[in-house]
Amino acid sequence: MSTTRRKATEAEAAALASGIRLRIIRLTFTEALTNKELAERLGRDPATTLHHVRKLVDTGFLAPQPARRGARGAKEIPYLSTGLSWNLDGPHGDGIGEAMLEAYLAEIAETGIDPVRQTRLVVQLDAEQSAELERRLYALLEEFKQRPVDPDADRTAIYLSLYPSP
Repeated sequence: MSTTRRKATEAEAAALASGIRLRIIRLTFTEALTNKELAERLGRDPATTLHHVRKLVDTGFLAPQPARRGARGAKEIPYLSTGLSWNLDGPHGDGIGEAMLEAYLAEIAETGIDPVRQTRLVVQLDAEQSAELERRLYALLEEFKQRPVDPDADRTAIYLSLYPSP
């Protein structure tokens, strides 16, 4: 069941080093969205959003889906996340960690703090125990990621942060 992770290429890391791009990946996780739909959901200009969409397509994070006709009959191309970002090891520098935090904070600001369930815990672990904790957490996340998507179920986002406690 475990997914093999690999280090992101320079181009992949650069693509992921943007909070807005990480939000686009999340928004297209199970639902193909057009550039216009993404721009509306993100409260951004469509031209700027298209720049980000193209970078994600070029690096393999988004895949264009078959074209469809929009409300006014114009041809629109929806995009769907490929899931590649989950299979990359990181974040380890390259601005990805900062982008993940930026995306998380933007999503929380959009959602509001009331529905957020959060907790904090400090444990004292040696290197081996710390590695075991991280492996087990990622295995649990991978198990849930592999479950079939129920289109009627509520979407739940998870932001996990492990860091040294001063």
